[in-house]
Amino acid sequence: MDLQRTCPCGSDTAYDACCGRLHRGAAQAATAEELMRSRYAAYAVGETDYVFRTWHPRTRPDDLAPDPALTWTGLRIEDAGEDWVEFVASYAHGGVPGVLRERSRFEQRGGRWVYVDGDVG
Repeated sequence: MDLQRTCPCGSDTAYDACCGRLHRGAAQAATAEELMRSRYAAYAVGETDYVFRTWHPRTRPDDLAPDPALTWTGLRIEDAGEDWVEFVASYAHGGVPGVLRERSRFEQRGGRWVYVDGDVG
């Protein structure tokens, strides 16, 4: 991936200076929203190891095999609180556009934010 390309999370910042630094472990997400954005960007660029590491061990699946027909195309944050984020993520699956709406829940574990679960709707 071009590290100077705009970050997929929608920040209008270069990927390397935004979510890339979180993906490579140079920094930790300071808020639930920052973690949510970085997880979206990880899905978009194929960093599934990061997604796995930032998922609460109680709720994460055993396998996060990516779907090669799925391309994430945009993120819009609808609302956010201290430990939750509502968002709309757009995608194309096999060339057919779609959207995912979710209210995600997060918690701090060992001083780090992790994704717990979410209500899709």
